[in-house]
Amino acid sequence: MAANLYRYAAPVRRLSASGTVANWARNERWTPALLAGATSTGQVAELVGRAAASGERFKVIGGGHSFTAAAATSGTQLTLDAMDDVVHADAESGRVTVQAGIRLHQLNDRLAEAGLALPNLGDIDRQSIAGAIATATHGTGRRFGNLATAVVGMTLVDGRGAVVRCSGDEHPDLFAAARVGIGALGVVTEVTLQCVPTFNLHARESIEPLDDVLADFDTASSDVDHFEFYWMPGTRRCQVKRNRRTEEPARPSGTLAYVRDKWLGENIGFGLVCRAGRALPALAPRIARLVASSATERDLIDRSDKVFCSPRHVRFVEMEYGIPVEAVPEAVHRVRRLTDRLATKPLFPIEVRVSAADDIALSTASDRTTGWIAVHQYRGVPYLEYFQGVEAIMDDYDGRPHWGKLHFQRAETLAERYPRWDEFAAVRARLDPDGTFRNDYLDRVLGWPGTLAPPGASAAAS
Repeated sequence: MAANLYRYAAPVRRLSASGTVANWARNERWTPALLAGATSTGQVAELVGRAAASGERFKVIGGGHSFTAAAATSGTQLTLDAMDDVVHADAESGRVTVQAGIRLHQLNDRLAEAGLALPNLGDIDRQSIAGAIATATHGTGRRFGNLATAVVGMTLVDGRGAVVRCSGDEHPDLFAAARVGIGALGVVTEVTLQCVPTFNLHARESIEPLDDVLADFDTASSDVDHFEFYWMPGTRRCQVKRNRRTEEPARPSGTLAYVRDKWLGENIGFGLVCRAGRALPALAPRIARLVASSATERDLIDRSDKVFCSPRHVRFVEMEYGIPVEAVPEAVHRVRRLTDRLATKPLFPIEVRVSAADDIALSTASDRTTGWIAVHQYRGVPYLEYFQGVEAIMDDYDGRPHWGKLHFQRAETLAERYPRWDEFAAVRARLDPDGTFRNDYLDRVLGWPGTLAPPGASAAAS
């Protein structure tokens, strides 16, 4: 049945004529009963209250960059696309309050106008700020936490339509959980961020032997502010990115070089190569060598977000695990051996990053400095054998899956990996006692509010 549109509706994207919603990767699709938008916290509270009173499910979708069905529902689907404003910015303190629907690329530009920046960013900037923090989206750097660690205050609507404000001083127990809420605690409508003065990054990208990088991983990942590498399975060399914060003036890539590397190389050309590999799997080893050989060395200085973020238009599915940082070299070697024996070879590089420990209940870096290993596969190419094999390796290191990326864990397997799991569960039972924000994904990875797992599979609802 085609979805209805509520009277507060803002423009709704990612919809087919039948009312079907899809995520960015197009690997998840669902049809909500009602599509709604809002322009204020009060409107969100009214919408949630109506759904709760009628016993309906309610979910929010942001930029759609989660590879899971975290935002899926057969009930009310809310978009905050119209709530994309900067409410207040104080350049002196660095405190900035924004509406939850603002996309990261919009936020980066608005912050730069005020002489500010986020302390760290990931590779993609198309997510909403609320979606990015809800799933513990992160960049790289052993001294820097995920995006949620920059949050110092939040406004959200709980499962019965009440407006709740929290910070380190106001309802600190709620705040400790809500910064990474996975959409289970409420609808975040405003976020206050602790920003830093605008800064430049000196980016150096080099091609190095994978064995050498892994042998020196601890030193290499500690010597610079932001360290990561990309390795194409089936090859021996990897692209290493070392970014240092600098006060030197910008020295960006020329327009032609940027178009060549970021658009022709990493998007148009790479997309064509992946399509060829999907159509002719026997070409995968040659494609791996072609992809690896196309990586270039770069040396530039630019505004931080322009270095951190890149355009990504080739669609894929992804799994990413956080493990103790000291386990990364061994784990990558094991993944390497796994890829050698896969029937379907990966068409995407493996990405390795690092981040600081934090004190957020269900942050994937909660209480431990974390190394990240992300594996990808081009859309339409079989990935189950690959991803399940990688997950089995990560289980040996108490791996924690990125909340917005594919994995096969359940609440029973995840609870023991988070020292503050019970704290989050208690807050969830308090903020959403009736399960207004439940769906199948949350039932699987969190259980029902107040419990570890649903009392019966037949009772699960979306």
